[in-house]
Amino acid sequence: MTRVVVTGMGALTSIGNDVDSYWSSLKAGKSGITSVTTFDCSDIASKVASEITQFNPEDFMDPKEARRNDRYAQLALAATHGALKDANLTREELVPERTGVLVGSGIGGMDTIEKQMTVLIERGPRRVSPFMIPSLIANIAGGIIAIDLGARGPNFSVVSACASGSHAIGEAFEMIKRGAADVIFAGGSEAAVTRIGFAGFSSMKAMSTKFNDDPSRASRPFDKNRDGFVMGEGAGVLVLETLENAQKRGARIYAEITGYAATCDAFHVTTPDTSSQALTQCMNLALDQAKLERNSVDYVNAHGTSTPYNDRSETTALKNVFSDYAKNGLMVSSTKSMTGHLLGAAGAIEAAACCKAIDEGVVPPTINYEEPDPDCDLDYVPNEAREASVSVAMSNNSGFGGHNASLIFRKFE
Repeated sequence: MTRVVVTGMGALTSIGNDVDSYWSSLKAGKSGITSVTTFDCSDIASKVASEITQFNPEDFMDPKEARRNDRYAQLALAATHGALKDANLTREELVPERTGVLVGSGIGGMDTIEKQMTVLIERGPRRVSPFMIPSLIANIAGGIIAIDLGARGPNFSVVSACASGSHAIGEAFEMIKRGAADVIFAGGSEAAVTRIGFAGFSSMKAMSTKFNDDPSRASRPFDKNRDGFVMGEGAGVLVLETLENAQKRGARIYAEITGYAATCDAFHVTTPDTSSQALTQCMNLALDQAKLERNSVDYVNAHGTSTPYNDRSETTALKNVFSDYAKNGLMVSSTKSMTGHLLGAAGAIEAAACCKAIDEGVVPPTINYEEPDPDCDLDYVPNEAREASVSVAMSNNSGFGGHNASLIFRKFE
């Protein structure tokens, strides 16, 4: 059977514009959450976000192309460049017909929609950009990446809200296993920190509002005083390839992907099922595919959004799957406490965190864990990173619509 390994990673986040600086910040418990700087949110309840403040798209693409593309696509391309470099690959080494791209986004070009709607209202339809449609659609990042790499293999974009990045990696894993490609650049990108994005989520009362004056404390997964998620922007891309291909070129291997599953709550558009049946099923299916005993999982990077409903239902699912081991041995953390919630890109940067945890033997913490919630009573690696041997790591993500994804990473042997 074809084995699939991770040989390169790229990440753009508020706490680092490459995977090494991102990982260093996670280990240090550094928060990237600040007061919003990119637009006026004085009339919006939530005023904190996880923004990338040092990014120039012209470092990664022609200035004309940068102007024509939405920020989410710019970030995706930048993360791909990082992953290519980290994998010690060159474009010339890639076999075009055997190289694919699966990069998801939960929303796509939100900034483009907002700006062009303003143009339409203020200046009329003839002034709307002819690049509006290709700039905003949620698959265009994958197309731009393919053009940049010359990748003519499988290419499509997964759109499953906050599970998009994980689903993209999982589907890439399955495609490589069945022989559709030898190398796939997989992950997610999101740039929805805009005035209209904030207004929409704020109207849903999904975002944190209690810590506007103390932004770094706003994202607090599993803590009793959590009051909503903090929106973040960024991108993550992993280089997945066959073990044979990786060994042939002498590549460094971060981890092997051995399990993936996708399920749906079929319960409610935005609220998770309190019984956690589908997320439980998702984790069990991924573990079964990986042929793992439950107590062989060392670490779970949880979805952990810092909303009251999500953290409670995810804890229930972990107990359903791991039984007594959930409270006696399993390490769980939510890195969203530091990065905020990157929506469709969350699963990609969190998969990278799992691979780094395996590679270095360090589990990143859940920061801002100050007061335990009786309903959330697991080992959330509170506030400080922990040195620990990690042979198996699981990454979970869920999204509006009830979408669930679970990925299993193992130390390569």
